[in-house]
Amino acid sequence: RQAVLRAVAELGYRPDPVARSLAERRTRTVGVVIDDLSNPWYVALLDGLRPVLHRHGLRPLLADGHTEPDAVQALSDLRVDGLVLVGTPSPSAAEQVKALGNQIPTVVAGTREPRLSAVDVVANDDYRGAQLATTHLLELGHRRIAHIVGEGEVGRLRRAGYEAVMADAGLVPRCVTGDWTEATGHRVATGLLRSSDRATAIVAANDLSAIGVLAAADDLGLRVPEDLSVVGYDDTWFAQLQRLSLTTINSHITEVGEVAGRTLTARIDGE
Repeated sequence: RQAVLRAVAELGYRPDPVARSLAERRTRTVGVVIDDLSNPWYVALLDGLRPVLHRHGLRPLLADGHTEPDAVQALSDLRVDGLVLVGTPSPSAAEQVKALGNQIPTVVAGTREPRLSAVDVVANDDYRGAQLATTHLLELGHRRIAHIVGEGEVGRLRRAGYEAVMADAGLVPRCVTGDWTEATGHRVATGLLRSSDRATAIVAANDLSAIGVLAAADDLGLRVPEDLSVVGYDDTWFAQLQRLSLTTINSHITEVGEVAGRTLTARIDGE
């Protein structure tokens, strides 16, 4: 053993991962397709996912599903041992996952699409989270509460939770279509806050959207929370910054990543 280790040191030898993968019929890699690399929500999810993969001897290969429409197929061609789809996948990515069928263990993390029998889904209770946000605003005395609607199934569930609480309170829901970005949050909130019966509170699609709402309120000379209350969603790191101190719903992002990792490794191991 000592002689071998000395030879390794002298030669600078490194095992050939390609040869090893051919012998084991495994690459010990996991493809991670992220919907939007600019969103800090995904960074927190990766903080939970990566340690689980590393403990199982797996390395994540990251791909941007937003700019690379064939990311899922490309990772499949690299013979990854598993796939994790983070965030709402593009239609092309969803179709590629459907085409792969049962060939590669796959987990969807942080969203609920695509819904396939061979794909595990790890997500928080978006319906309940939106109920909590809306109830909080009602308890503060607000009645003109608007909601910026996010995209996909997650957006639909959050809207449904908001509307259910508004209906129970005998109030008319006020939903406006948006997405998960700060720019859209700013644009949509500007319209809401300029109307004659302006909203006194807004449930944003997520924290980034809420930052856009705060900027719009500032542009219009409205004080938060004196003139307008805002609730975000996800409890991302910047929501905790002292200058923002954003009220938000904790969606346990890191835990979602951890559970996604454990679920995927169990699938890979045939459990």
